[in-house]
Order: sequence, then C-alpha cells, then structure tokens
Amino acid sequence: MLWLTFRLMFGSGVVKLVSGDPTWHNLTALSFHYETQPIPTPVAWYVHQLPSSLQRASTAAVLAIELIVPFFMLGSRRLRRIAFVVLVGLQAVIAVTGNYAFFNLLAAALCVFVLDDAAMGGRVDRHDAPVGADPRVRPRLSRVRHAILVAVAIVTVPVSLVAFAGRAGIALPVWPIVDPLADWIAPFRSVNTYGLFAVMTTTRPEIIVEGSDDGIDWKAYEFVYKAGDVHRRPPWVAPHQPRLDWQMWFAALGRYDDEVWFQRFCQRLLDGSPEVMRLLGDDPFAGHPPRHLRAVLYRYRFSNRVSSQPGGVWWTRERLGDYSPALSRDRTSRHEVTERAADSELSATETPRH
Repeated sequence: MLWLTFRLMFGSGVVKLVSGDPTWHNLTALSFHYETQPIPTPVAWYVHQLPSSLQRASTAAVLAIELIVPFFMLGSRRLRRIAFVVLVGLQAVIAVTGNYAFFNLLAAALCVFVLDDAAMGGRVDRHDAPVGADPRVRPRLSRVRHAILVAVAIVTVPVSLVAFAGRAGIALPVWPIVDPLADWIAPFRSVNTYGLFAVMTTTRPEIIVEGSDDGIDWKAYEFVYKAGDVHRRPPWVAPHQPRLDWQMWFAALGRYDDEVWFQRFCQRLLDGSPEVMRLLGDDPFAGHPPRHLRAVLYRYRFSNRVSSQPGGVWWTRERLGDYSPALSRDRTSRHEVTERAADSELSATETPRH
C-alpha cells in the first residue's frame, strides 16, 4: 500500500512534466485549471481571481509536492508525518476547489499507510516476524523487506516513466529496450502510468441542449450540475458522481459524430423518456417532448470580480457554433429545420444573449 501511494503521488507529478504540456513547464497550469475543470465548486471561482504570480507559485508548489514529498515516505517518522500532512492537505485543496466525487477521499485514505502505529496511537512493533520466531531474526527480516521494496522501485519506476514518455511521443534512447520489458511486466499492474491533469485544458467549451416546437423559438435544457445558466453558482457535488453532467464535459471536447452516447441521449429527449428527464434540472416543455432538438457549443469563462456581485453572473459565454445538426422527432428533414432557424435569425432584431 505504501508503494501504491508513492506511485500515485509521484507519478502524478512526473506525467505533468513528460507530457510536454507547456502550461506545466511555464507554471501557468493553475491559471486555467479552476475555470476549465469538469465541475468547479464556488471556491474555484474565488481562487481563479488570484493574481497570476500566486497562480504560478501554487503551480510550482503542486509540482514540488508531487515530485519531492513522496520520497519523505521512505524517511524517518518525522518525515513520514510531514508527507502525510502535506499530501492530505493537497487532496483537501483539490476537493475544496473541484468536485471529483470520492477520488480525494480514496487518495487521502491511502496516505494513512504513510503513518506507523505510534502515529496512529497504537502499539509500536517495527519488525514483523512469524509468531514464535527468534527475536534476533526480526531486524534481518525488516532489512530484507526494505531491500525488496527498493529493488522493485529501482526497476519499475524507470520502466513506467520511460514507457509513458515513449507512448506520449517522447522517444528516449532506452525506449527500444524498455518497451518489451514494460509489456512483460504490465499484467502485474505495477508499471502502468496514472497521472492527474497531465495535459491541462485551457478553454472551456460547453454544450447547451435546446428544444423547439416550431424550429424557430428554442428553449434550453438546464442540467443539475454542469455549467449552463450564467447566473447559477457552481455547485457542491462530491462525493456524488453525476455521470451525465461529467460526461457532457468530455463530449464538449470532442465531436458530435464521435459521441454515440450523446446521440442516443438526444433521441431520448425527443422521445420524452421519463428516466432521462429525471437526470436534468428542469423541463422547459412542461412534460411534453419538443419536436426539434439541437446542441449549441459555447465557450464559458468565469466572470470577473465586478459582475460576480449579487444579481450578477458567475459565468460569461460566447457562442462558437452548432455542436449537432438540428434533430426532429417527426423525422422532418434536418435541412428544413435548419432553414427555419436561419430565417428566424435573419428576421430577429435583438442582439443574441451570450
């Protein structure tokens, strides 16, 4: 469990560097993170307003914690306690600024293995050995155990890091030798790479799903948790995992034609599926399904300090274009629905609301 904890924390720092993402190298990653993560918390809005110098300093602190502090686990009792406090503190900050379900609770629980019995208020027994064994063999068994752990680390850490770099497109000189070794060890699940935010998302596209009865006047569906109404405060969700709202974030980063599940979701809205409607925040059509449906792509940004005052907005947004074609419940051609919408926009006299 100590080895698993080390790999999770240290690997999370390494992948940020070997991924080649420029925001980690120039220490601007956290200038984007709070605004572009899947489901921010209200605290994320306030932290996003901090000066760029503090954002750079906190980015450097994250890298230092993930790359240096895990080695404290192998040190004295005092160093292990420092590692526990710092690593759990990092998970607490992540949990306060972002809704990541139960991930932070699990990561913090792993950190408990960094502490020994004395730190937990229990009996200290530093050298485990079989019942009835000669007490003189206890130190010897402890040294053997640590030697095995160090040997495993010496082999698997470089293999996993080189393998990750090679599969990320960074071909190191030893890649041809390490790749077969990584494939051979892979079934043991000891060299797989797992890292958080290896590549930072720098913009926040959001899908707004709209329905219409005539193909001219469109009403937006409001989700429970994801960004939508710019006046709605970011929610507190964790440890709940709202799968639909979470997947909408990933869908916005892709293409409609590639997101089969989203296509089926739209069809269920056109069908008026009660099970699907219960996953949404409201029903703008009061119980009857719309005849037409479309998905529009917007770019969302956190608002500034002035517009966040009471009565203001938490988000600002600008329309980027259509995410999906106009869909029809009565199988009216997409071309016809699109023409109706175009005619409506040409005849409109008011400025579109962003």
